[in-house]
Amino acid sequence: MTRLTLAVDAMGGDFGPCVTVPASLQALASHSQLYLLLVGDPDIITSFLAKADSSLTRRVQVVPAESVIASDAKPAQAVRNSRGTSMRVALELVKAGTAQACVSAGNTGALMGLAKLLLKPLDGIERPALMTVLPHQQHGKTVLLDLGANVDSDSAMLVQFAVMGAVMAEEVLNIPQPRVALLNIGQEETKGLETIRAASAVLRETPHLNYIGYLEGNDLLTGKTDVLVCDGFVGNVTLKTMEGVVRMFLSLLKSSGEGKKRAWWLTWLGRLIQKRLARRFGHLNPDQYNGACLLGLRGTVIKSHGAANERAFAVAIEQAEQAVRKQVPARIAARLDAVLARSDKA
Repeated sequence: MTRLTLAVDAMGGDFGPCVTVPASLQALASHSQLYLLLVGDPDIITSFLAKADSSLTRRVQVVPAESVIASDAKPAQAVRNSRGTSMRVALELVKAGTAQACVSAGNTGALMGLAKLLLKPLDGIERPALMTVLPHQQHGKTVLLDLGANVDSDSAMLVQFAVMGAVMAEEVLNIPQPRVALLNIGQEETKGLETIRAASAVLRETPHLNYIGYLEGNDLLTGKTDVLVCDGFVGNVTLKTMEGVVRMFLSLLKSSGEGKKRAWWLTWLGRLIQKRLARRFGHLNPDQYNGACLLGLRGTVIKSHGAANERAFAVAIEQAEQAVRKQVPARIAARLDAVLARSDKA
């Protein structure tokens, strides 16, 4: 694959075009075969493109949209009134084959509902799940899902998330026999909600799935599992709590010792320690892994944090590019067919 075209909901998120357009230009500068369809208000978008290098703007097309889905809109109402909105137009470009993926920082519930309506879930998947890949302290990767697409998930949905996460880890991250765990309040079999215990019972009997049981929240970044499964409410709170702690830690590294008078050698030693710690833990910076894939659809949709800055939104665009180039939906579909077929026979 050479040329790749993505549709960007330029109006979505907390900041809209003042972040999404510069971020799009960053992504274009880093990827010479990338073309972007920026969907939204043409006047606003073009004002942010005015001073951009022509070598980049040649690979940009502005697609008009009449309105924007508000971040606080109720999902069902937003879907019903979505015609002409930047989010829906971007998804329609993917459905029509004009774009190969959609990136949006807009209303999560509306994006989930519209993506399911327009692009359709894969066979065997009841509801798609938001998935991200987190770095852990062993310098590997952990697939985490669901992150908020489904606030309340029953046991059958948790099982589907586990299968999709395992396929993602094996097919895209190249992890053989990925370890799969359920996020719970304890590791004992009697702990947790009934839905979690019921999902655990099914996963233990699912063939060709390396299910290892429950893990607690403090194991999120330890590398003890390759796939960690939870419902969307727990996943969203877990991810944002972790990101808040990491951001605070990294900010403390930058600010420690500022404004204090000390011997030159203590200042030098402090800066040396800060640099080493920053190198050691810098890969955990949330801006470097922004962008959650709506896994389980027939097309590629990436959800960015609503409050993402330019760098973070550019990373979300890069996530979309990688998902398309690795043909994630097709590979997930092929492996799901095989796994679900084996499960039925078992």
